[in-house]
Amino acid sequence: MNQFDSLIIGGRYFDGTDRPSRIAHVGVKDGRVAGVFDEQPDTSLATRTIDASGCWVTPGFLDTHTHYDAELLVAPSLSESVRHGVTTVLIGSCSLSMVCSDPEDASDIFTRVETVPREKVLPILQQYKSWQTPKEWVAFMDQHPLGPNVISFLGHSDLRTAVMGLHRATDRSVTPTADEQERMEALLEEALQEGFLGLSTMCLKWDKVDGDREWSKSLPSTYARWREISRLNALLRRYGRVHQGAPNAANPLQVTQYLKETLGWLRKPLKTTLIAMIDLKGNPTVKPMASLVGWLANSFGGNFRWQLLPTPFTVYADGMDIVLFEEFGAGEMALDIRDQLERNELLKDEQYRRKFRKFYKEKLSPRVWQRDFGDAVILDCPDKGVVGRNFAELAADRGIHVVDFFLDMVVAHGRSLRWFTTVGNHRKDRLRKMVANPGALITFSDAGAHIRNMAFYNLPLRFLKLVHESHGEGEPVMSLERAVHRLTGEQADWLGIDAGHIRVGDRADITVLDPRGLDQDLEQVEWGEMENFGLERMVNRVPGCVREVLINGRSAVTDGEVAPALGREPGYGHFLRAGASG
Repeated sequence: MNQFDSLIIGGRYFDGTDRPSRIAHVGVKDGRVAGVFDEQPDTSLATRTIDASGCWVTPGFLDTHTHYDAELLVAPSLSESVRHGVTTVLIGSCSLSMVCSDPEDASDIFTRVETVPREKVLPILQQYKSWQTPKEWVAFMDQHPLGPNVISFLGHSDLRTAVMGLHRATDRSVTPTADEQERMEALLEEALQEGFLGLSTMCLKWDKVDGDREWSKSLPSTYARWREISRLNALLRRYGRVHQGAPNAANPLQVTQYLKETLGWLRKPLKTTLIAMIDLKGNPTVKPMASLVGWLANSFGGNFRWQLLPTPFTVYADGMDIVLFEEFGAGEMALDIRDQLERNELLKDEQYRRKFRKFYKEKLSPRVWQRDFGDAVILDCPDKGVVGRNFAELAADRGIHVVDFFLDMVVAHGRSLRWFTTVGNHRKDRLRKMVANPGALITFSDAGAHIRNMAFYNLPLRFLKLVHESHGEGEPVMSLERAVHRLTGEQADWLGIDAGHIRVGDRADITVLDPRGLDQDLEQVEWGEMENFGLERMVNRVPGCVREVLINGRSAVTDGEVAPALGREPGYGHFLRAGASG
């Protein structure tokens, strides 16, 4: 009988901490790291030998902000993340989980926000959802053939809807009864006992409900008074768990509520992570304000992390179908109309256009999009003469206002008009300073959501490239060991889960990557099939970079190819319980 199932030889070994890397050899047996050796063991002792010469051997990466909640039910390989070295994904973000509410409610609070078609998600939930409590959901996950490991928040919108009903949960005049509040607390406590990371909430009011019943209302979490959330936070404190939130962009001072909670004010500090630290083109005050809030929180006893996307925040749109238009009144009016003909009538109306031009001109109101059609390039259109040019240039050619030109194009071509813009993290020098901020979590891929709007599935590789390039230029942002640590052990330790390291006895979640593969364009996107959805989505492909991925000691990616058994056979990923070790 062989001593090792796999032996990874000759690679540059990173253990998931800040300790110096070195050339070492890693032995894996029965899903665990069985040994780390400076001298190469006899390869005949291993069933399989992986030659990692010239490569980095790192812990599998954590992607700690995804929306794979529905996808993992029908396509649990989650191969679009695993192929880039991700071995643990976090779901239940942004108040959206699929744990407590019924299939229709869970679908309606998820699909419009995350722009995954309702007609695809609802049948999946109706087929698979046999659970109504956190304990039952965990039991399902424990027998489901997961690809990567899964960790989860309990979503406040899910929790609130399950207890109050979708109609009452989205009524500003309604507060939960005493019995409803106690029921929410009981379900959250059950989730924490079952190993959920904590609670995710939402204060951003652009995120809207789908379906015919409560169409276009904001998410249920946004209707909660803070005292409701504060009572739930008391449970998180007791269990030492995490609150993930999203402040209301229209009310920047609202972040002080989170600040008060994380500091505790004579109570135990609350682990808090917020969305997001970003260098916005349209609002340059966001980044310095975020830095200040993080510094205040952590300097005065809090335990606070901003989420940070370590790459330019580039988004794509089909006509007007993009969440950016939800942030101002005229865009919201259009997106509230589902019928295309009816929407087109609105877009042609001169009074409506005046409103749109007024909102477009307002540069001081809180916003994510810079509201500059001159910074938006057309990728595809039935009129091929406009492809590759921005809307402002084309409007000037025609002698009309750029808003009128854009709306004319949407009326004429609808979703066949495809364009893109970069809303933030566009300045590499500032981005390099941001990723070095110890109060930031390197995350926010939104993997599994916005399937036609963005693709950051290779987020860990983009971050490593950013740091690796800085070394090549002689001005290192941080050590390579620190960079790997930020994607692995740092996040696992902060969240309180058993992941993110390669040490003897650790679960063998390991990525072998060739750093020469980082030299290619990692921001390039292409189309890939969304397994068992009958849809195509934007994805990333980085050939020649990630060579091997082991999950629980099993080969999930070999020579860059995803294993056919991933997501089909048990033995790969597990539901990882917060607070558990070993």
